[in-house]
Amino acid sequence: QEQLAESGGGLAQVGDSLKLTCAASETYTVAWFRQVPGKEREFVAGISFAGTGTLYEDSVKGRFTISRDNAKNLVYLQMDNLNTDDTAVYYCAARRGTVREPPTTEDFDFWGRGIQVTVSS
Repeated sequence: QEQLAESGGGLAQVGDSLKLTCAASETYTVAWFRQVPGKEREFVAGISFAGTGTLYEDSVKGRFTISRDNAKNLVYLQMDNLNTDDTAVYYCAARRGTVREPPTTEDFDFWGRGIQVTVSS
């Protein structure tokens, strides 16, 4: 059973940047989701196995960038120009093969434990 590991979260102020990292034992199709208390987990960004295709939720387009280093089995989420609405627990998710667009939580087999990102004004 794959266990993904997120790192890089923490506290930021409006307009700041943070970079999340997801580590896995092999190469998968990967996505980032986020969740706030009382709401469903929502898709944020996804990247194909080879890194040639990316997809973003509308509210993060132009601010977040997903990328990967397959030699290290790492996937990154660069988050720029953060705002308070980005405050959430961020989860890394992975699966073998392709996913539908937009991805849902049901499409992924492996999950990280989540990492808190808090943006203050």
